[in-house]
Amino acid sequence: MNTSLCPACGQPNRCAQAASDNEVTHCWCFAVEVQPQALQELPPEALNRACLCPRCAGAVHITASRELD
Repeated sequence: MNTSLCPACGQPNRCAQAASDNEVTHCWCFAVEVQPQALQELPPEALNRACLCPRCAGAVHITASRELD
């Protein structure tokens, strides 16, 4: 499985962790809440293998104060 592609749609997932061999301190998903339904719709073999893209994750921004953490 290509970890840089979204397992739901096959498009690039923009995952900083998949793109780097080093420890990642920031990724788009660190500042959003991923909708649980987005994960429930994946087949079991895709879970915990590759990140969803922002669109498929149904990403909802969290408050600005949390984005700065």
